[in-house]
Parts: sequence; structure tokens; C-alpha cells
Amino acid sequence: MDVDGTLSDGRLYYNDEWVESKAFDVTDGFGISLLHSQGVKTGIVTGRESRIVTERARELGVEIVYQGRFRKDDVLAKILKEQNPDEGQVAFIGDDLFDLPILLRVGFSAAPADAHPEVRKRVHFVSKRNGGRGAVRELCEVILKVQGHWENILQNYLQE
Repeated sequence: MDVDGTLSDGRLYYNDEWVESKAFDVTDGFGISLLHSQGVKTGIVTGRESRIVTERARELGVEIVYQGRFRKDDVLAKILKEQNPDEGQVAFIGDDLFDLPILLRVGFSAAPADAHPEVRKRVHFVSKRNGGRGAVRELCEVILKVQGHWENILQNYLQE
């Protein structure tokens, strides 16, 4: 997944010391955790570099993290070589033009509701939610449903 505009709302916050912060939606994090509970690996590929992203990825257990990468299709080639999935087994969610090279190659591409119009019209799935406001969670649930895991997950919470 992309970060700015996808896992976060795309806004950058700076304090008086010019320290950056970002806001992340906890529902997105829970969706990622649900994927992990079913053995699905997740990754981050983002054009900016940020310690905040490193820490959020660590907190969520996201093992694949590439920052400072504007050529995301090159990163996809590296991930395919290292992780050995077929391109068709990879999903990616991104929001802007620089995400298109990877979105056009993966088996399932997605975009937040507020993604750039050129991105929205070229992906397989557009969430109802905006970036940083549950779009990643929505995609996680789609993946879990397609893979047949959703009902079991739901039953676990209904029985508690």
C-alpha cells in the first residue's frame, strides 16, 4: 500500500521545530492485523521517507517496507523476486499518478474514494472511504471476503 493519501489522509503536519506528524486511522490498522491473522503478507511502498512510517509499520507488523521510492514498479519487481508471489497474487492500493505503474501491474488494484480521477478510473476497486479514513480497511475486508476468511473472522467476534 501507499502511505500519503492512502494509509494517511495525505496531509503533513509540522510543529514549530519542523517535526513531521501524520494521522493514521485505527480501523485501517485493524484491517491490516486481520489480514496478518490469515497469513496474508502486507507491505508499504511510499515515495517519502519518514520515521513515522517505519514505526507505524513496525507497530502493525508490516514486514515489507520501501520508503523514498518514486519508481514503485521497480519495487514491485524486487518484491516479486524476494517474496516469490505471482503478480496476479498481489494487491496494491494507491491514490496518485506515481502509483499507476504498480497499480497497472498487480492482480488487484485499488484506490481510495478521494484518489486522483485518473487513478480511480484505472483500478479494479475504488473504496467508499477516503485515504487515511478507512480505505485500507475496506480493501482488507474485500480481500478477506474473496479469500473466504471473512465469515470465520466475524464468527469469532460474534461468539465473544
